[in-house]
Amino acid sequence: MLQDIDVYWKDRAQLESLQLQKLSELLKTIIPRNRFWTSKFQAAGVDVRTIRTLEDFRTLPLCTKAEVVADQAAQSPYGSNLTFPSTRYRRLHQTSGTTGRPVRWMDTQESWDWFMECWRQIYLLAGLTTWDRLFFPFSFGPFIGFWAAFEGALRYGNFSIAGGGLSTSVRLQAMIENEATVVCCTPTYALRMAEVAAAEGIDLKETSVRMLIVAGEPGGTIPATRKRIEELWEARVIDHWGMTEIGSLATESEDRPGGLYLLETECIAEVLDAEGNSVPPGEIGELVVTNLCRPGSPLIRYRTGDLVRLSTESDPRGRVLKWLDGGILGRVDDMLIVRGNNVFPSSIEAVIRELSGVAEFQIEVRTIREMKELNVVVEPVADRQNDLSELIEQVRLALRQRLGFAVDVRGVAVGTLPRFELKSRRVVVVES
Repeated sequence: MLQDIDVYWKDRAQLESLQLQKLSELLKTIIPRNRFWTSKFQAAGVDVRTIRTLEDFRTLPLCTKAEVVADQAAQSPYGSNLTFPSTRYRRLHQTSGTTGRPVRWMDTQESWDWFMECWRQIYLLAGLTTWDRLFFPFSFGPFIGFWAAFEGALRYGNFSIAGGGLSTSVRLQAMIENEATVVCCTPTYALRMAEVAAAEGIDLKETSVRMLIVAGEPGGTIPATRKRIEELWEARVIDHWGMTEIGSLATESEDRPGGLYLLETECIAEVLDAEGNSVPPGEIGELVVTNLCRPGSPLIRYRTGDLVRLSTESDPRGRVLKWLDGGILGRVDDMLIVRGNNVFPSSIEAVIRELSGVAEFQIEVRTIREMKELNVVVEPVADRQNDLSELIEQVRLALRQRLGFAVDVRGVAVGTLPRFELKSRRVVVVES
């Protein structure tokens, strides 16, 4: 199974040759059939027939989510980024809408098969075995990640259990009774399942689960969050990254924790600054991705909004794939400027998850005289309810020491803050 892909993972020249081959095939397929890209390239004065090298490729214009959203709003419901007649498409999914209007995405059967190949590589790097039994504790709505992970596991040859339409308590029982060894969920829901398990006297360390494959939030590579999940479950956490509109294109590997490999046989990845210039390894920039094998609705030089840092270290396994040190570090649009300081919600989570007394938290943002102010709301674990004031002071001190400025902290009763099955929404804008 490894031989067909390993040659590209170990040889940069062959990898880039494969990328250019796939890019050429993609451009020939979509131009002039795809109205979105034909119009975009014409407006930029680019003739795709001149694109023969990766340097040529970087002359293509960047694409933003705002453009995609505007296109779908103008040409509802699917926009103009469709290369083939509607009869060729077999699947429809949409984004969660956590950063704005949901985006719909169509896939042909060929594109979906490519999605499955991405998941084959994710499971391969994660160290999935043929005897692993996977449990998916979520409801199967229009969000693509769960469908792709589930069907990818089936194609990989694994016993797969869908946990949709169940309470967390019933899901835990189904996971245990079916002897699941791998759980796929968000980091937030992994913590929620552990919370419910503790309340019901279930020791997750005694279950068959050996691995949790997480995504949808940066928690998988936030050390404190990761450590808490691994300690509660006594299982390995494997992070991965993807987007509905771009595909599942990065994953942590079993043998190299703390970062994400980009699946460069399936995409071209760049790290750029705000002006679109390349950022050298070791410095933070925005991840820009071109998916190479989704011609029905492709994205070329797409600004993902995710902040990353390419590793400067040599690869311990001799892989030439780009490795994102620390995984997804934050999002461009998540950054808050508080008293002149740049703050990401993930930075606050990194502090709070180190404190065992906090069960859940929320970040309130309000604007006072055109200045952003933060208030962190903490909910204690059950046995810290009686000394909530002490916990609040502990959180306040930890945030001040790590962030470099004071943050208001208040507490609420056990069970007050919302719990999440999918992506968490812990940042709340409060009217002043």
